[in-house]
Amino acid sequence: MKLLFVSPYLPYPPHSGGPRRIHGLLSELGRRHDVSLLAFTAPGEDTGTALQATRQLCAEVVTVENDQVDRALKGKRKRAIQLRSLLTAHSYERLIYHKPSFQRALDGLVARNDFDVITTEFAQMAGYRLPGSARLVLDEHNIEYDILWRTAAAEPPSIRKLYSWANYMKLRREERAAWQQYDGITLTSERDAQLLRRDAPEKPTMVIPNGVDTAFFHPSTAPVEPGTILFFGAINYYPNTEGLLFFLDEVFPHVKQQNPGARLWIVGQLPPPAVAARAAKDVIVTGLVDDVRPYIERAAVVIAPLRIGGGTRLKIVEAMSMGKPIVATHIGAEGLDVNDGEDIVLADTPEDFANQVARVLGDTALARRLGEAARHRAVARYTWQSAVDRLEHFYQELPSSAAIKGGDYASTADPMLPT
Repeated sequence: MKLLFVSPYLPYPPHSGGPRRIHGLLSELGRRHDVSLLAFTAPGEDTGTALQATRQLCAEVVTVENDQVDRALKGKRKRAIQLRSLLTAHSYERLIYHKPSFQRALDGLVARNDFDVITTEFAQMAGYRLPGSARLVLDEHNIEYDILWRTAAAEPPSIRKLYSWANYMKLRREERAAWQQYDGITLTSERDAQLLRRDAPEKPTMVIPNGVDTAFFHPSTAPVEPGTILFFGAINYYPNTEGLLFFLDEVFPHVKQQNPGARLWIVGQLPPPAVAARAAKDVIVTGLVDDVRPYIERAAVVIAPLRIGGGTRLKIVEAMSMGKPIVATHIGAEGLDVNDGEDIVLADTPEDFANQVARVLGDTALARRLGEAARHRAVARYTWQSAVDRLEHFYQELPSSAAIKGGDYASTADPMLPT
């Protein structure tokens, strides 16, 4: 098949969940099909290595600069966009990801190629005009408005909470409208699929789980450092930030009471000030690293103390693939086919989470048994090969978009946004 992926960013380097999923899917699809990619980049971003790596996966890669997609966007620039969103009918996310220059690049790609399937990554990227001759698929990494709802519900009364509620209402309207623009929707978890079917029961859907390169993320013979606890991921992602602060403030002190030598390693890009300020002798904040595997290797236990989220957590699947014992909240492990006490340990209250972390740190036999079962589960359930097998089947089963829309170039564009 001839495939086009439309993405808010390049999939390389795959340092966080979104790029990891796109990279994993493109890596496997690129071996089987003719794949092109259209993606945003930030002005001034050093894309040389990223483009070279992405072109190893794709037949054609086209990029469009967008000064609002800088992953480090923060401070006054971010606040200005948020304020602008409050003065319009559009969500913050929709304002960031809609540019006339991107539509022109998309038009050019469609004019040069006869695509069988066009896949849009994230609902925020929906709203561009797409050809009616192709099957149109939206890949929902999360139900985005559900994350905003959980975020707003968890925040204390504040201006931020009011903003989150307002943005949630806009994003919910936009995301539900986006579902109607596509012939089919792929999701990462059955929970998210159920949320979508509740509002769009007629829409073809399929769960395409997040995967892992089980040869790259494999168990190591390197010695474990006793007492070492690891959290890794995009630290600047609010659900991760909130979960980490919950662990640092409410869980870690209880762990230290039971295991005074315990140390927490926090590994990931752009730790916000609230996390960076907690760095200490027993709390090591590394920032972004080139390769997370050495940190996973040395960890005695990997944690996912999330209380907000959607989709599934790639950090858990990768730790499973490396044969590590994992302690997570139920939301942290939500959407994954895991069993409490067999291949993961689940806990939600501060005391229970601390007790389970301390238990794994103090029982090497338990840690080994959990890690071996986790590795087995990852290999059996979460390879990118099996994910793409399902995705290919979904592509092939979708009805022709031309038959549905009756046109060569159907408009799915939001009339309120420039195209």
